[in-house]
Amino acid sequence: MRNSNKQQSPHGGQAAKVVRCAIYTRKSTDEGLNQDFNSLDAQREAAEAFILSQRGEGWQALPQRFDDGGFTGGNMDRPALKRLLEAIESRQVDCVVVYKVDRLGRSLLDFARIMERFDRQGVSFVSVTQQFNTTSSLGRLTLNILLSFAQFEREIISERTRDKMCAARKKGKWIGGHLILGYDIDSHGSKLVVNPEEARQVRGIFELYLKHGGLLPVLQELERRCWNTKRWTTQDGITRGGRPFTKSTLHGLLTNAVFTGKIEYQGTMYAGEQKAIIDQAVWDQVQKTLGRNGQPKGAVTRNKYGALLRGLLFCAPCGAAMIHSYTARHSKRYRYYVCYQAQQRGWKNCETKSVSAPIIEAAVLESIRNLCANPELARVAARQVREQIAAQIEDLRRQETAAHKQLEELHAELVQLAGNGMVDSSARFDRLLALQTETQAAEQRLAATVGELQELQGNPFDELDLVAALQQFEPVWASLTTREQVQLINLVVEKVGYDGRSGKVEVSFRSAGLRNLCKSTIATNMQSK
Repeated sequence: MRNSNKQQSPHGGQAAKVVRCAIYTRKSTDEGLNQDFNSLDAQREAAEAFILSQRGEGWQALPQRFDDGGFTGGNMDRPALKRLLEAIESRQVDCVVVYKVDRLGRSLLDFARIMERFDRQGVSFVSVTQQFNTTSSLGRLTLNILLSFAQFEREIISERTRDKMCAARKKGKWIGGHLILGYDIDSHGSKLVVNPEEARQVRGIFELYLKHGGLLPVLQELERRCWNTKRWTTQDGITRGGRPFTKSTLHGLLTNAVFTGKIEYQGTMYAGEQKAIIDQAVWDQVQKTLGRNGQPKGAVTRNKYGALLRGLLFCAPCGAAMIHSYTARHSKRYRYYVCYQAQQRGWKNCETKSVSAPIIEAAVLESIRNLCANPELARVAARQVREQIAAQIEDLRRQETAAHKQLEELHAELVQLAGNGMVDSSARFDRLLALQTETQAAEQRLAATVGELQELQGNPFDELDLVAALQQFEPVWASLTTREQVQLINLVVEKVGYDGRSGKVEVSFRSAGLRNLCKSTIATNMQSK
């Protein structure tokens, strides 16, 4: 333990050193914390009594409270623990006192890191119910053994909890989570009971879907009726839900097997304790219709119909993306882009709604042609490219300087660690491994930054090259496949905004893409020669 302030004895001599003791308390759940005397108070009282018994050694309890109520010991993401470590780093603490070892942490790796910081600042550690001295090898061994059992206990508890939840699911019990429309929780908080008014809405939603055969008309009708998602209040008084339906939440309701009196767990259906709201035959018919309509189960990555503006077109009034879609009539397909907000919430929620795909794509191509045909516009674009490149170079230089500084700090810590060593060999090895990983990552970032910087500085941009490249756009475009046209559009166009109120189209060009287009054209010309 490091030297600290000394007190004068009543007889004029030197008294014991003052040992500033910080008391740390923790409780995994917030249950009972609102009581006048809770678990954290009991832990602190025991620690204060122990410190009082050591007052002859100069021990004094610090007035600051380091209490983590409702935080797990499985990680270090705890506000009071962070404040404690900051106080230790600023040399305001000489000893940390806890009621029990696992109050400080239940992870062996995290505990080793905490003890490393204690040792670095000369801070001792005391457990009231498990007395040992961390300054000795036997004390550290005892500590590691106790902590290993604490971590083992935490893992056993987690396994038992998962097993209990699995068994409860198979028995059809409600194990908690977000409430759904149509049900409430009983007075014991363990069962779902039918809410008659909401159950009537759920049956109405299923009937609407079978009537219309699609999510969008159902959403529009739900909005007209002012039917929203389940609204409830948590035990903490926080209100949840009660929002208008979207396609996602509506699809989730229509596919929830709870309404049939069943519970789904890991792909298997079990009989639930709750009463059914929807007949099995109705639910099966809805699932069949949903499957036929092809409700997407994930992100669609294919561009089957060659939408040139997919991922680039946005709705100007509401800022939402516009999604490519189509309708088929009399064996003819009509492509269009629809506002995501209008698609999810109904046509009344956006003034743009939709736009014909061929018309908006032609307007964007016309903007590109105007840029190609007008040398002055091309020069303006070239100046923008040059300004962006200059800003990018400046940013890369800052990143290079920061990377060099970080590597110097990491190397200095490695040298110090190798020269001085650490009290805890396991913590020393852990830190050495972390330093090696951080150094490798920093070196990789530095190499990537330097390479990108050399690429920009070694290939100066010439606006005449861009003018020449743009002039070749029109003859090249006609010879490209649909896939290549999509790639070229994504190369030069950054964003397209469409305002359905005025029909106005705004095209933002990608400066880096124009530079790459220029480089590609130069390379093609060299190959042709």
